[in-house]
Order: sequence, then C-alpha cells, then structure tokens
Amino acid sequence: MSTQRRILFVFSSAEKTLRGKPTGYWLSEAAHPYHILAPKFNIDFASPKKTFLVDANSVTAANEENDTRSISFLTDPVVKTKAMSALSLKEVNAENYEAIFYVGGHAPVIDLSSDPDNAKLVEAFWEQGKYVAAVCHGPAALVGARRNGKSIFAGKKATGFSNSEENAFQGAEDVPFLLESKIEELEGKFEKAGDFESHVVVDGKLITGQNPKSADPLANKLLEVLA
Repeated sequence: MSTQRRILFVFSSAEKTLRGKPTGYWLSEAAHPYHILAPKFNIDFASPKKTFLVDANSVTAANEENDTRSISFLTDPVVKTKAMSALSLKEVNAENYEAIFYVGGHAPVIDLSSDPDNAKLVEAFWEQGKYVAAVCHGPAALVGARRNGKSIFAGKKATGFSNSEENAFQGAEDVPFLLESKIEELEGKFEKAGDFESHVVVDGKLITGQNPKSADPLANKLLEVLA
C-alpha cells in the first residue's frame, strides 16, 4: 500500500462549551486511530481555524490509564508538524483523500455541527463516494451535510455518544443538542451498545463509533475497507 494514499483528520477549533468549560478534542480518539492508520496512509489535519486544543480531561485520563499511544501523540514531532501545518476547511480538496475522519470530544458539537464550510466538505466526500468516519461526538460534524435535500443520516444506521452516556458524563448542558436525538431527528437509525462499551456501525461509506472505546475498532474497520 502506497504511503501517498491520504486520509484527512478533522478537528474542532472550539475552546469552550456552552457552559464556558474548556474543551477540545478527546486525545485517545485522535491518537489511537492515528497510530493505526499512519503506517499505511499519509494523514493530514484540518480544522476551521487551523488550530485545535486537546481536552485536558482526556490527557488526565490517558495518564491515569497509562495510555502510551495517546501520551506519545502529544510529543510526536511528526504529529506536531502536522498540527502546525493544519489546513483550514476551505483549503481542503476532497479529491486528494480516500476518507475523512472526525475526531470526537464535545468541541465538534459546538462549532463543526453548524459550520457551513464543514457541511460542504462532508458533502464533497459523500458525493465522491469517499468514506466518511466519525467517533463519539465526531458524528455531530456531519449533521449539516445534505444530499438530495435530505440529511446524509436519513435512512442510514449510525451511532455516536448516546443520550444516556451524555447524561452519565453530565455534559448535556455543555452542547447545543444531544447527538442521539439529533441523528434520530434527521431520520437516521441510531444504534448503540451499553454505556461506554465499544460499538462501531458501518452503513455503506458511513462509519461511526459510539465512544472513546470505539476509536480503535473504528480505525481498524476503516483500514479494512480501504485495503
């Protein structure tokens, strides 16, 4: 497999939740897929403002779990270079990539869900028959994308951070909508496992993961379908 094959990782640029709490991307949801996919694909980073922050809570979790893949992601010189040269969403040409992957954390619900440039980007990948993947709160970045006047979720099986997980996490007031409810509102068929259990749903070119534990199996599934 050529290293010239490319995947785009998209991060949110949001820094605070609706309640003003610091937010960002969830570390393991970027680090684990990166470590799985980077040996086979050239990975670029993008975000609305070309900048993104890591959620401090996810760094604490990685340290508590001795999650070396996540901890090393923060200091990896190649990752740092990619982060410093991140593209804006307007700069991305979907034709250059085989798949797009949205990293979770509360942040995507804050900005990517309502960003018109992001909606156009998702639609470009979708129309070109490329794989669209997202984990945990990452599917919130897909809610603005439409095809033939309907949401890309319409009639599709999908998953993401569930309402019960959000309530258990006490994060419902931090975001403008609950992801499970939003996907169902958009006529998607929301599927879920138990709270904080790994779960990945594949429906055609749409691949979604429920929570942080789903990041590894999602990345492995993306690797499998692109092989």
